[in-house]
Amino acid sequence: MSYAVTPLGRICLCLVHDGTIRDHTFHGVRDDFGPGDMVLFAPHDLPYAGRVCSARYNITMLDPALLEQVATGDGAPREPVRLTDHRPHSPAAARHLTRTILYLRDHVLADPEVASQLLVASTSSQLLAASVLSAFPSTARTEETAQDRGDAHSATLRRALVHIDDHAAEPLTVAGIAATAHVTVRALRYAFRRRLRTTPLAHLREVRLAHAHHDLRAAEPGESTVGEIGARWGFAHPGRFAALYRTAYGCHPSETLRG
Repeated sequence: MSYAVTPLGRICLCLVHDGTIRDHTFHGVRDDFGPGDMVLFAPHDLPYAGRVCSARYNITMLDPALLEQVATGDGAPREPVRLTDHRPHSPAAARHLTRTILYLRDHVLADPEVASQLLVASTSSQLLAASVLSAFPSTARTEETAQDRGDAHSATLRRALVHIDDHAAEPLTVAGIAATAHVTVRALRYAFRRRLRTTPLAHLREVRLAHAHHDLRAAEPGESTVGEIGARWGFAHPGRFAALYRTAYGCHPSETLRG
């Protein structure tokens, strides 16, 4: 099957399982893809074309704006974050992105009721965008500057913690938290790493886990399930939720729900 695609305005990733995709071309690039390859078909604003040769594959699309949500956050004018190569920068990076996509597809988003939960959708989008940025070369700056390290003071951390506590029930991004603290994403991450030995998203997960614990204790047995309460706070996979809960509280969430 031949294909010719006009610009989609979406980042389009392809994971090839069997067969080949041949003569894939865009903007002077030509490449062939085979089993196990994870590739970016083209930048979101460029057309592309090629041939599918008895291939089985998955297509994953995401809004390019998601890359900026996880990579920036200080509000300064800048060029949009762009991926600068159509192949991941290493086989290990490609494998990690592949595992992330399959995990989201087969576990997090497989149940429509769970996938429709606002926090689950938000967290899944951020995980996918962060994994894409980690896998592909891009224009995003990830190393802290001297200014970032200077901004990573206690007041920055305090503003971020208050914002997370006040808005844990809402979709939050690292970029949004950084903007509230008036610093870059890099400075925010440095502040959490330096002062709390954790990351903003790991702390957010702990806060949401505490809210889930409260809801489990307050719920009447038979009126709510562990899965419902976990998904409400962004924990889409019941097994993962149970493991995190057991680590934090020393028991299974169903024990807390039963009182």
